This record gives sequence, structure tokens and C-alpha cells, in this order.
Amino acid sequence: MNFETSRLSVLNKLNSFIENDILNYNSKRNFDFGVKNRNNVSCLSPYITHRLISEYETIKKVLLKHPFQKVDKYVQEIFWRIYWKGWLELRPKVWSDFIEDLKGINEDDNYKRAINGETQIKCFNDWVTELKENNYLHNHTRMWFASIWIFTLNLPWQKGAEFFMKNLLDGDAASNTLSWRWVAGLQTKGKHYVAQSWNIDKFTNNKYQNVKLNEKALPITDIRDYELTPLGLNFEDNSNENLITFDEKGIHFGPKGYDNIEFFLSANPGESTKPLVKIASGGEVSRIMLAIKSILEKSDPVNTLIFDEIDSGISGQAAEKVALSLEALSKNKQVLCITHLPQIASKADHHIFINKKIIDNKTEVIASYLNEDEKLEAIAGLFSGEKITVESISTVKEFRNKARG
Repeated sequence: MNFETSRLSVLNKLNSFIENDILNYNSKRNFDFGVKNRNNVSCLSPYITHRLISEYETIKKVLLKHPFQKVDKYVQEIFWRIYWKGWLELRPKVWSDFIEDLKGINEDDNYKRAINGETQIKCFNDWVTELKENNYLHNHTRMWFASIWIFTLNLPWQKGAEFFMKNLLDGDAASNTLSWRWVAGLQTKGKHYVAQSWNIDKFTNNKYQNVKLNEKALPITDIRDYELTPLGLNFEDNSNENLITFDEKGIHFGPKGYDNIEFFLSANPGESTKPLVKIASGGEVSRIMLAIKSILEKSDPVNTLIFDEIDSGISGQAAEKVALSLEALSKNKQVLCITHLPQIASKADHHIFINKKIIDNKTEVIASYLNEDEKLEAIAGLFSGEKITVESISTVKEFRNKARG
């Protein structure tokens, strides 16, 4: 593979991938078609590692061309690189222990056969050659390689990670070391990655079949635990604001980092996502918040929730679904809801009627707590307007009975 080292070549490579191949990434990314056919992946990692282009710039260019839902897997892979860097930065002892571990590991004959591609496993030997000649391996192949190294060849994961770092153009202390730990079962305790013969067969397009592997291996264990290490910065000092820039602006961050979250919404099938703050009405924002609060109900420490005109622009079945969601949320939270829809009002346990009156040429707002009969009349008024009918009262009673189960 040819990795040109100019900024222009990187941008051309990225633009070509965005224009021609990225929409196939989700379905084709796990296939290793060989050195001469890498169009299913971007091969930008060496340039990102050596900062010819940043993760942020890459993601920004991708999302300017395609909606997130069509390129989500690619964007997520880039975010994994960012996540690994932050994770290791806050736990530097993982790296220092890794370096220290290497000092005590002997390079025996089994190790030498592995790094020379002289094992009994053909695909592994081929990947060793490919790595040395091209200084690059497909990401899925790296996982197979690491799994075979650890669980079939029974070699220390640390020496495998070192071998990658010495040979990969995109060798990155965080991504490489923590990925090897993940395969071994150390990064997520007890969860390891064991290469399967059928998987290698399928995703190498039947190039390697019936590979003899240890497919029942248990995860590696290590009694060492790594806690967060404070960055040692004075977060009350505003001079920190220029240590990190985002969109060419300095940002102020705290002991847990910096969060700048924006929600994007696709309101209808086939539409691209757009910033929620720019396209959503007040009612839509309230309904999205209801959905989020419903999902996070058990972990959300806020016990009182207020929804203002959550019924804006909806009726019928949509209103009934919102009402049911509010009712379910109210089982464990105090929910206050301002509404004009009978479907929602009928689900409430308590009702306060807000009314405006002109007294002595002044407008006064009166809030009245309603008894059971007053509730029926107020909700019936939402059905039929000022003229309350027997039918509307009957409908309200039916709604109330349903709400009470």
C-alpha cells in the first residue's frame, strides 16, 4: 500500500472515500479483501495518527456530505480513537505497567516463530508478512491476529501489542494497547474476543478456510485495577480556556473534561438530520424530552418534571401515546403538565384550572384546584368547547375510567 505524506494527498484520499465508497462502509467494513482492494475502508488512520488530518476535521467533512444515519459506523469508529486516547490519558499507569511488563518477558522460540511468520497457521503467517511489508492491517484482521496470538499461540498480549507498535504506520499508544487489552479480556473484565474459523472464512471472502484455532479460550485475568488519575490542573483558573480549542474557540473545561452536546433530529423518514434547536417546535422539544426522561427514569435524580404544552400540534393516536407515556412516568416522578388535550388531562390524578378574568379593568389569573365533578366539566370543555354536553361528560368518564385501569 502507498501512503503519501502530503496534506493534499490526505484530503484527496478522504474526498474520494466520501464521494465513492463511504456509503458501503456499514455493510462492507468487516471484509478484508486484501492489500490491493481496500476501497471498503478509508485507510486514513496513519494520517490521523501523525496529525496530517484530525479526527474532528474528518468527521466534519463526512457529515457535510452525508446524513449521520448513513455513515454512523464510520463516525463511531473515529470516535473510538478519541475515546481510547481520553481513557488512557486519565489512567496513565496502564501504559507504564505495559512498558514495565515488557521488561520481564522473554522472547522464546515460540515468539520468534510468530514474528517471523513461521507458525502452523497460514493466515497468521500471511498477515505477519503483510504487516511487515505494508505497515498496515485491516482492523478486523488485527482482531483475528491478536486473538490467535493470545489464545492459540499462547503468547503474552504485551509482546503482540509491542510488535504492532513497531510495525504499524498508525501505531497509537492508546488505540493499540487498549485494543489488545480488550481482545485479551482485560479492558472490559471477563469480556474477550476469540477469533472463529467461520468468521475468518466469511470475512476474507473464503480465502482462509478451516483454520485450526483455540475457540474455547477463557479471558486473561489480571488483579490490577486502574482508577482515574486527576489531570492536576486548577479548574478554577480561566487561563485553562485556551488549552483546548473547538471550532477555533477556546473552551473552559472541568475535572471531568468538557461536554458540548447537540441533538439532531430527523422528523420524517428520508429526511436528513438537522439541529434540534433550529427545526423543532416547543411541543416537539417537550415530547423529545419526555422520551429521554422516560428512558432515563431510573437513573435520573430529578423527581419533579414540568412539561409545557407538550400537546402542541398533535391529536388522536399521537396524543393518546403521549398521555400514556406521561402516566407511566408519573408512577415514580412528580409530573406537572400544562395541556389543552382531554386525552392528556384525563390521565392526571390532580387538576388545577387556570383561568383569566377581567376585574376592575385588570386581568387576573386565577388557579383553582378542582374536585371530581369540576374535573369532569373542565375536561369535557376541552372536548366540546364552551357548551358542555351530556355526550362530552360521558366521554370524559370513559377516559377517566380507562386511566384508572
